[in-house]
Amino acid sequence: MRRWSCLIGLALVMSTVLSCSPRLQGEVIVYVAAPLSGWQAEGGQTVVGGVRLMAEQLNRSGGLLGRRVRVVELDDEADSEVAARIASEVAAAVGREPVLGVIGHYNSDQTAAAMEVYKDLPIVVITPTATDVSLTAKGYRNFFRVNATDAAQAPAAADFLVHELGAKRIAVVYANNGYGRGLRQEMRTALKALGLEPAAEIEIEEAAPTQKEAVDRLVALNPDAVFLAGYETEGYVLLPELREAGSKVPFMASDGCFLYEFIDGSGPAAEGAYVSGVTPDSAAVVDEKWWKEYQEIEARNPGTYSVAGYTAMSVLAEGAKRARSLEGPRVADAIRSLSFTSLLGPISYDEKGDLRQQTIYIFQVQNGRFVQIRPRG
Repeated sequence: MRRWSCLIGLALVMSTVLSCSPRLQGEVIVYVAAPLSGWQAEGGQTVVGGVRLMAEQLNRSGGLLGRRVRVVELDDEADSEVAARIASEVAAAVGREPVLGVIGHYNSDQTAAAMEVYKDLPIVVITPTATDVSLTAKGYRNFFRVNATDAAQAPAAADFLVHELGAKRIAVVYANNGYGRGLRQEMRTALKALGLEPAAEIEIEEAAPTQKEAVDRLVALNPDAVFLAGYETEGYVLLPELREAGSKVPFMASDGCFLYEFIDGSGPAAEGAYVSGVTPDSAAVVDEKWWKEYQEIEARNPGTYSVAGYTAMSVLAEGAKRARSLEGPRVADAIRSLSFTSLLGPISYDEKGDLRQQTIYIFQVQNGRFVQIRPRG
């Protein structure tokens, strides 16, 4: 008798739980396109984790307009040809599946390649990290960012180097890709606004095993500071080789190096280096509850761009709620009129799809950690 009463009690409990759980009707698909393997996998995976957490929170509270959000990960391998192929796969899915949008891509070059396909699709595309100014200069109506652009990053970096570090002769080293070249141009413009010209502009190969030629030029030049417009794969090669060559010149890297892989790869040479960021450090803007929920979803700690992925998914969801629709064009129109506060700060957009308010963060590597020194707390 006791056994049956226990079973009946359990059934009542389960019935109560089920009756309180949201009943989701169907699903809506959100793709996340980023490098999930290879040399930039760490950064891409942090984006995916943030998107997955936001989707889980939505689903627990009734989904998005009553539908379950299904996150589908796409690995673009940090390769533009792969990114274009992925975009074609998304295009093929649109029409036969309920696709709302794409969070991605991670890098500017892959974003540019994929947008040639996405621009003609009835979906919303939100990059969490791509900074190249040209991306939002092409008149796309379905493209947005949650991060600051290089048009904001370069003036902030130049101001810090000149007014905080007292540098006048600044060598600009840049990767031979769209991101590096675009940021090099923005740095040139920013320095000119301060009455300066770059002491040198040195192009380097992306992800090369050595940067000796650039190091030799920098040692001979002996500038007041070096600014690197590149990814961590350039940073953790260039910086150690520069220090091994005896140069103690102040070193600042762009947001592409705002990953702990840059610190780990650079070893002791990273200590004291500066890095600019287009998003804040996740640990600085989330609470303990958010951190724990992320760990439960991903089985690891949040990373550099977890809050960027989370916020991109938040923007997509807020747009759908405001539009009261899951149709891409209507959601895109609604996103343009959004105004809310996210983990990344205020969210509201100009006509191009860029944030109206953009904050640049400056970090210094201290005891193997990124320590924010701008904006000052």
